[in-house]
Amino acid sequence: MSTPPEPPPSPEPARSPAATLMRKTAYIAAPGTIVFALLYYFGSLYIKAYYTTLGVFPEDLGFSIQGTVASSTNVIFLPLCMFLISGLISFLALGWLAQRLDGPRRAARRRTAISWLLALGVGVVLVGLVAFVWEVLPTQWAQRFVPALTVAVGATLAVFAVQLRLTTDAGARNRHPPGDRMWLAGGTLLLALFTLSLFYDMTQYVAAVGRGDARSDTDGGYRGTQWVVVHSRVPLAHYAPGIISRDRGPGLGPYRYEYQGFRIIAKAPNRFYLVSHTSRWNDRVVVALPDDGTVWVEIRGVM
Repeated sequence: MSTPPEPPPSPEPARSPAATLMRKTAYIAAPGTIVFALLYYFGSLYIKAYYTTLGVFPEDLGFSIQGTVASSTNVIFLPLCMFLISGLISFLALGWLAQRLDGPRRAARRRTAISWLLALGVGVVLVGLVAFVWEVLPTQWAQRFVPALTVAVGATLAVFAVQLRLTTDAGARNRHPPGDRMWLAGGTLLLALFTLSLFYDMTQYVAAVGRGDARSDTDGGYRGTQWVVVHSRVPLAHYAPGIISRDRGPGLGPYRYEYQGFRIIAKAPNRFYLVSHTSRWNDRVVVALPDDGTVWVEIRGVM
């Protein structure tokens, strides 16, 4: 008795062009959203470090999203290039090492390399964590950057070991599938540790650059900021050095008092932040004037 023929497989439903386009857009938009969020975070971190060091409340300034993102591009360009170059060198080194240890004749040497790389990487990670927790490094700069960078280097070495283990020949891998899953899980954790370490170092770097730029601008006499002349209805009480005050008399309008020598370093929706053109880091004084009609700030431009 002959068996009935099997029914032909049902054809897969065709995707509409709109669904295909949405799927491709999602592949592009998801990484782009992460990159944009990181740029916004680093930009806000730089703005906070910079203006807090100057003596200005950054929460009052109301930066736009575009302005915040733009503040991060110059700051992270150099370390990002260094990370990318280091990653390229690391991948080339891993490829060279995997090629030198490839083949069944080098299996023993490959296992030895895996053991050494894993032990060295875990040891370096532990050294970095100890330095981070107990703060054993002598300088503040080293304590801020070196421990997390050490953890990242150790995690990279351990990831090399995991990658070498998972790229052995197919016959050896098929004989130990549970072990491969454990190695894969460990490699994922190591990559997460590597990412967190680099992220921490990047945040410390951006904050340090913001503080350094603020101090450099202060010692440089606030070059690039605008000169202003302040006209006030009432005498201003301030301690900024080098300010020339003048009483124009009661017959010259409501803004009787004039103050020259100020530079404006920030403008909030409801106040002006001014500094003297003669002030430096050691004698810096920020004058916050309310923008409520009591004063009139005349902007003279950059000089």
